[in-house]
Amino acid sequence: MDFGGQIKKIRQQHALTQEQLAQQLHVSRQTVSSWENNRNLPDLAMVVTIAQLFQISLDQLILGDETMAKKLVKDGSQVRLARLNIATVILFVLGGACFLSAALIGSSVDSNGILHEPFFLIPIGYLLLFGGLIVLLVNLGLRLYHHFKAK
Repeated sequence: MDFGGQIKKIRQQHALTQEQLAQQLHVSRQTVSSWENNRNLPDLAMVVTIAQLFQISLDQLILGDETMAKKLVKDGSQVRLARLNIATVILFVLGGACFLSAALIGSSVDSNGILHEPFFLIPIGYLLLFGGLIVLLVNLGLRLYHHFKAK
């Protein structure tokens, strides 16, 4: 049975209308309808909430529907790739901030002839930029892997 049919069957077994189920899940009635008619599928967090609400296992809820299982795997991959994108941006921004800070702080010599400069910011900046480059390459590699795996 497809996921929409499973949701509808379980909802009817518990004598709930679409509106009542929607209220319990904090979604609209149209959302429940779109799930039942297989126009849309809920995200993983909502699937877990539905399983908990009806006190059934995730296996019972999703493994009967191959489309749903594939969607959950795809969603998980997309979340990991999005996290890698965020990590890349953060590393590049922090690396750039180190270089900018070093330039803005500059160096100075005090009256005793001692040089004061933020020398540690430059290697940290390079390290962060290098880390961002590594994460970017891993991200691109994973995207290529998923692209060719899908074909």
